[in-house]
Amino acid sequence: MTLYSYIKAPPGFTLQKPENPIYYFRIFLSVMLLTLGIASFTTVIYPLISYQLIYAPGLQRSSSMLSPIAPPTNPLEVATFKASEPVVLPEIVGTKLDYTDSEFWYPTRSVQQVDSTTLVYSLTIPKLKINNASVRNDHTDLRQSLIHYQGTAAPGELGNAVIFGHSVLPQYFNPTNYTTIFSTLHTLKKGDEIFLNDGNATFRYVIEEMYEAQPDDLSPIAQRYDNRYLTLITCTPPGTYLRRLIIKGVLL
Repeated sequence: MTLYSYIKAPPGFTLQKPENPIYYFRIFLSVMLLTLGIASFTTVIYPLISYQLIYAPGLQRSSSMLSPIAPPTNPLEVATFKASEPVVLPEIVGTKLDYTDSEFWYPTRSVQQVDSTTLVYSLTIPKLKINNASVRNDHTDLRQSLIHYQGTAAPGELGNAVIFGHSVLPQYFNPTNYTTIFSTLHTLKKGDEIFLNDGNATFRYVIEEMYEAQPDDLSPIAQRYDNRYLTLITCTPPGTYLRRLIIKGVLL
């Protein structure tokens, strides 16, 4: 015979369940996964969405905005210009192509012009706090410097000086790190200033046009000789290789 006794709990007493470590582990795991999801959205997806909503609409280039390209006069330029046949490239996120090497940016242009003149100069963009960044044409590694595309005009010369720079997600922008240096290039506006200094003189360019181009569009690197131009090129949206952001300035 079993006897039971019931004791009435005092006011305010709550019956507590035995501690279950699995229960608390599940709560911890859920919180961690939620935190990681929010962090991923904030650091990767949100910057891409904000770029598409805020900046991309203003970078669409209509046919009425296309500037006529003056035909090259130098025989070597003419031969290279005619040999350039665009081919669609596999521009996708996670591509195996190494875009820290500028040779992969426009491989459809048959051969870069052989230029025996080594160019070493600096670029400054006050609005982005980029100060005296090195620009060179004697290598193609965008992790070491900005790259002056061989065969294009030197700073201050008639023609189109073309500079490549690497970009990543905007939040990692560092004006002294060449792998991130052009990550906020899309925040520039028409009228902003860009300075080039070759050690002998400082050249002041003012932005007159900004737009997106397809990876196989060779027109941004074409030469025209009616003025002194500067073209900055990087991948866009920042952190991807889908398109090219083109910043064009003119010497004042």
